[in-house]
Amino acid sequence: MAAPARPRRAASSSARLLRRLLPRHLLLLPAALLLFLLLPYTPGVLLRRANSLGRRCLPPPRAAAGDLVLLPRAAPLLKIAIVTLSDEGAASGSDQDRGRRGRSFRGVLAATARNKRSYAAAHGYGLAVLPAASVDPRRPPSWSKVLALRAHLHLHHHHWLFWNDADTLVTNPDIPLEMILFSVIGHSDFDAAPDLILTEDFNGVNAGVFFIRGSKWSEKFLDTWWNLTSFIQFGSTKSGDNAALKHLIDHFSPEEMQEHVRIAKMQCLFNSYPWRPTWKSMHRLIFHLSTTWKGVYSDGDFMVHFAGLDDKIGWINKILRERRFLR
Repeated sequence: MAAPARPRRAASSSARLLRRLLPRHLLLLPAALLLFLLLPYTPGVLLRRANSLGRRCLPPPRAAAGDLVLLPRAAPLLKIAIVTLSDEGAASGSDQDRGRRGRSFRGVLAATARNKRSYAAAHGYGLAVLPAASVDPRRPPSWSKVLALRAHLHLHHHHWLFWNDADTLVTNPDIPLEMILFSVIGHSDFDAAPDLILTEDFNGVNAGVFFIRGSKWSEKFLDTWWNLTSFIQFGSTKSGDNAALKHLIDHFSPEEMQEHVRIAKMQCLFNSYPWRPTWKSMHRLIFHLSTTWKGVYSDGDFMVHFAGLDDKIGWINKILRERRFLR
């Protein structure tokens, strides 16, 4: 008759144990909640320190016979110009802004031009900040980079043009463009250099930041790019110029790629992207860690590109404040 009483005593003991442990677990709930809220930001902190953790965007000087070879600033002296474009006031600008769900380039070039002007002056580069009047109203503004570069190659006879979108900032002005070019090409012989130097992100080659050489091949390439009218897109976050560039690159023969095009091994060499704690970014971090690592913006990188971000002015001001603080 005593056997049925045992389960009740066991249940009573379990209830007493639960009452003793429950306050302790309640105390842990705020800490667990805080950890859950901060977890998405933890990768951002680590990625921002990628260079101090061993990542190398700019490779070390090459060695010859055991001696370090100095990276030349300009040997021979190259004529280089930085080219960028403002699409403010362009006829298609307001339509494009509405299609971009709040993404706007208004005021962006005004916020970044001083940064680029200072860098160009410090290193003796030309700088062409083209006004909105340079934008072809028949296409989304980003297509007009092709016209701008084509005109500069024809009129100014630069050795190299360095195109960068308006939403970019030089964040390490101590790195000269010659050093970046040398690190990709491997030599300083202009006549034997490729004609187009690009970076790759998750979607392939990126049309926002690249180098193009003053050559007949480059002129023909820009003409072909401009004539890919079937890629033009309105009313979305995509304009089609990047897709057209990818199409061209994908359809080059291996021989033409080898002779004329180079893709930097590390995107962060001159086209880093800020990392944000979004579901998309977390997915890429987990499943495409190598690509994230190669392209994420870290302290010490040459240039940050706010590609795909809506609050561009906010991001630009944030990075500029950080740079002033670091000085």
